[in-house]
Amino acid sequence: GACTAHLRMRLPCAAPAQLPRRACALASRRGGAWRPSTMRNLRLLRTGGCRFAAAPGAPQCFCLSAEPDRVLVGSQHGLLELGPARDSVTREVSLTAEGFMPEDGSGCIVGIEDLPEQECVCVATAAGDILLCNLSTKQVECVGSVDSGLSTMSWSPDQELVLLATGQQTLIMMTRDFEPITEKQIHQDEFGEGARKVRVWNRELVLQSTSEPISRLEQALSWKPSGSLIASTQEKPNRHDVVFLEKNGLLHGEFTLPFQKGQVKVNELLWNADSTILAIWLEDLKVENSNTNSYVQLWTTGNYHWYLKQSLHFGSLEENQLVSLLWDRENPYRLYVLCQGWHYLSYDWHWTTDHGMGENSQHMSNVAVIDGDKVLVTAFQHAVVPPPMCTYELQLQQAVNQVAFHTDPKHSGDMAVMDACNKISVYRYGRSTMNDPTVRFGAVGGNGFKAAVETPYLDKTYSDSNEVMNPLGLRFLTWLPDDSFLVVGQGQHAAQSVLHHLTAVPHVTGAEEEHLNLRLSVPVDGEVISLCCSPVTRTVAVQLADGQILKYVWEASAPVLEPWQTSNGSAVQFPYPCVQTSITRISGEEMILGLTDRYRFFVNDIEVASNITSFATYNEFLLVTTNSHTCQCFCLKNMSVKALQAGLSSAAAPNSETLRKVERGSRIITVVPQDTKVVLQMPRGNLETVHHRALVLAQIRKWLDRLMFREAFQCMRKLRINLNLLYDHNPKLFLENAETFIRQIDSVSSINLFFTELKEEDFTKSMYPSLNGTCNAQPLQHSDQKKVNVISFSYCRYCLSILTAHVKKSPPELEIALQKVHDLQENVSPDVKAVSAEEALKYLLFLVDVNELYDYSLGTYDFDLVIMVAEKSQKDPKEYLPFLNTLQKMETNYQRYTIDRHLKRYTKALGHLSKCGPEHFPEFLNLVKDQNQYCEALKLYPSSTQEYKDISDAYGEYLIQKQLYEQAALIFARAGIFAKALDAFQSSGSWQQALCMASQLGYTKDKLSNLARSMAGKLVEQRKHAEAAILLEQYTQDYEEAVLLLLEGTLWEEALRLSFPQAAAVPMLLWRGSPPHVSVLPALNYGSRAFPQTPSLPWVQLPAPVWGSPQAAGWPLLHCEPPWVAGYRGALCSGAPPPLLLLPSTDLGVRTGVCLTVLPHKSQPPLRFPFLNIIT
Repeated sequence: GACTAHLRMRLPCAAPAQLPRRACALASRRGGAWRPSTMRNLRLLRTGGCRFAAAPGAPQCFCLSAEPDRVLVGSQHGLLELGPARDSVTREVSLTAEGFMPEDGSGCIVGIEDLPEQECVCVATAAGDILLCNLSTKQVECVGSVDSGLSTMSWSPDQELVLLATGQQTLIMMTRDFEPITEKQIHQDEFGEGARKVRVWNRELVLQSTSEPISRLEQALSWKPSGSLIASTQEKPNRHDVVFLEKNGLLHGEFTLPFQKGQVKVNELLWNADSTILAIWLEDLKVENSNTNSYVQLWTTGNYHWYLKQSLHFGSLEENQLVSLLWDRENPYRLYVLCQGWHYLSYDWHWTTDHGMGENSQHMSNVAVIDGDKVLVTAFQHAVVPPPMCTYELQLQQAVNQVAFHTDPKHSGDMAVMDACNKISVYRYGRSTMNDPTVRFGAVGGNGFKAAVETPYLDKTYSDSNEVMNPLGLRFLTWLPDDSFLVVGQGQHAAQSVLHHLTAVPHVTGAEEEHLNLRLSVPVDGEVISLCCSPVTRTVAVQLADGQILKYVWEASAPVLEPWQTSNGSAVQFPYPCVQTSITRISGEEMILGLTDRYRFFVNDIEVASNITSFATYNEFLLVTTNSHTCQCFCLKNMSVKALQAGLSSAAAPNSETLRKVERGSRIITVVPQDTKVVLQMPRGNLETVHHRALVLAQIRKWLDRLMFREAFQCMRKLRINLNLLYDHNPKLFLENAETFIRQIDSVSSINLFFTELKEEDFTKSMYPSLNGTCNAQPLQHSDQKKVNVISFSYCRYCLSILTAHVKKSPPELEIALQKVHDLQENVSPDVKAVSAEEALKYLLFLVDVNELYDYSLGTYDFDLVIMVAEKSQKDPKEYLPFLNTLQKMETNYQRYTIDRHLKRYTKALGHLSKCGPEHFPEFLNLVKDQNQYCEALKLYPSSTQEYKDISDAYGEYLIQKQLYEQAALIFARAGIFAKALDAFQSSGSWQQALCMASQLGYTKDKLSNLARSMAGKLVEQRKHAEAAILLEQYTQDYEEAVLLLLEGTLWEEALRLSFPQAAAVPMLLWRGSPPHVSVLPALNYGSRAFPQTPSLPWVQLPAPVWGSPQAAGWPLLHCEPPWVAGYRGALCSGAPPPLLLLPSTDLGVRTGVCLTVLPHKSQPPLRFPFLNIIT
């Protein structure tokens, strides 16, 4: 273009470089930064300021250096760098000496940019020179010049592009190496007087959009770093607005500045780095013979409403007039201001919630929101009003910068408001009956409605008699319980603060304003960045910029400021500065809680979590919100710091009472004391109220301990807490105050609801365990009783509650409940408040299914009650009337039998049928057999009757089918049916009882012997040899068979006992079995030979045993052998059984002093027996 030819470049012209397409967003935005909420205010964290008396010329513009804590200032004579101390010039480059600026001071610097990669500073002058200044070597190089001059220079945030506005109203875009890219004309022919347009170009300076003509649009222009909006100002016929335009040139919202039309002009608009704050630099329009006032206002938005959060008044002195202001690139809440008199200021803000909290529930949970010269107060105790609406608003004369609530818990609703002129206005509750004109209702005060919310009144206005030079020179306004004020001011040095303790001066009659007297000023070696007060211990915790915590005790005769120490004497220091602090008690020890802007949470100097987004303390509870979108509540009364750290860690698994999910980005605004509400605000600005389970249960327990049943019941019903907790929290206290409970609830439906929810379960152990591990419950003396029954018995004095109590019993007593309904029908009460029978029945139908209730009413045998219930049901009269008519025609007992059998109440049915006479006994017996009601039937007849015998006979047959023979035999025997009893006893194996039955039946000796042999055989099958032998011995006299059974059962002693009384010879030795074993028995008389007993024979061992058969060994054989001996000998000769060793003797009658030796096996020792006869 034409102007490009006059631009003298340092480098030879080349083709325009290909520019990287990078996002035009500010660098170094803090990751994860949360958008401010509408219920928060900007609190000044720290301030710094200094004056440079020896600086030459007047400052014109400034920028931040890439090196930390350094500022570059351009003046009429050159470039200066201010060091970290900010009270001296560290480096300077003179531009007048190089000839780039006139020495008479008429030169002007229109732009400065630090270029760290090139280690130089780019300076643009109004004369058109573009200079690169090296502060270290003090060399200045002109990289280009525009003959028409320059009006401004602007660099892109990534410093890849530079844009110049020339004196000929053109735009020149160049690369970072100052290579020209393109040039465009700014003005067009259609631009007319009083009408302006906004043009938007891209990075290649290609026109993207042009807005419609906007009347009286002013020069201030600022593009939001997020890229969504462009801010400007516009004068309208009756107001002065800040307007917003989209990138396509369309208007998109506006708000009005708090000034009259033509009162101020807007010099500049400036967004902070994260696009949450819009700074506006304003000046009064010039008036003759007076200097103009300068202002800086900070605006934020939420819920489509713009709030004026901070207002800095710089006054009218020429030295305080603003030159420039600038937001920090790294810290989005740090603002730099440069004034004419070389006065340099810096301000750091952070977001905070101003709320009150104390013991008085009437004035609690007030949250104050600053909005220019108004304070919007929302009383969350009464209503949760969505912003920007409020409960009421306070109208001040000046813009408000700080709000402090009274730290005395009894006056927590009182507020102190500090405006931009450092005046403190005190608003109190309850001491005035006059309506204050400065207080106006908000959302709760509609037309024609009487507001139930009490409002404060303006009590006093204090002006600070101590002159403060800088705007916002006082910060951290704290209203102490003794009605004095504590504020923090700037010290003489940059890293020093002063703690001012202010008290009220006695009131002077006729004075509109009162004054505050400086009671004490305590210098603090360090920058104070937070204050928090504990009304319990009456101490103030002061946090310094390095994290150190100091304690200020104001009630001492001489207030002292000392290091905060733990119980073990160590000083407390946060590892990182915290933007929110609070004093609380953990396990009885007073500790400091701190939260950084990076979500790190500290208890004293211990980091307990790194994902906390907000926190609040309430009594012994700590509530926090986390980055994992949860709200956790901890009881600090009996909790250690380690336990808190474990509970906040991600690995911990808190129970459902301590943790609940919340919406993403939620922050705690306040906790409503004496209530269960926790107010949260979402990133988009709306409010949500949650009732954290831990707070709910804690408050319910307090109400129950104070016998405030109505409040506890309403809360539990509203928040769906199981009503069993009313009893389970303290059973003894609840039962002792049953009448108090009924009187406070005063609602039949509510009491009945309580009864319907009762369960046999201790909910303090299952669903609602105590959070702090303590329990004040007093157990009942009779703990074995069921809970529902105990409560039901206690509350049976109340009509519908009586019905509920009977229904809820285990098992339910529906018949009694129906009878009480019937009594109400028979006895109508004259009391109009009394419950009628119809109401009672209707309520009973609500508790019990109508069909079930109909059956129970039929079981009362009261047909009037049955018809009354049936009419309330959905039954068709054709279904039940014929049945009822049939019943009414029957005899009473048979009628009730029919009803009971219909209801399947067979026990009662048998009782009624047994009274109907013998003609109905077959029907009775059939019912008994069908329903197996034998035991109940036997109770209805005497044992001497035939009916009893018939029932027993049927019962016995039933038991035999079930193979319960012994029980059947007893039933038969008791009824005198001995024959069946005998058979049943035989089947069961009870031979003694069978013999008794045989005796009852008169059995003969032979018949009895046959019975004994039969039962003995069955006993042998059951391996009961001893009992079988007794039967053979005593009832058949078959001793030999008895002995054999005993031997078969290996009952040796019993076999000997049975053998000796019948013995006629010496004992015999019997060798049986495999492996062989020896059996001993007496020898019997076999014919003419007898062998006398020789018990005293000496023991003699044969020299050698002889094996083989008796015949082979030459042993003598017995004479008159019994058949079984001969049979054995044959088997022995065949070699089947094991060998037998016999005594070598030929004269059994002469030789008697010998013994028998038996060898069961060759490898075993011999067995010696002094016997003469051996039988196998």
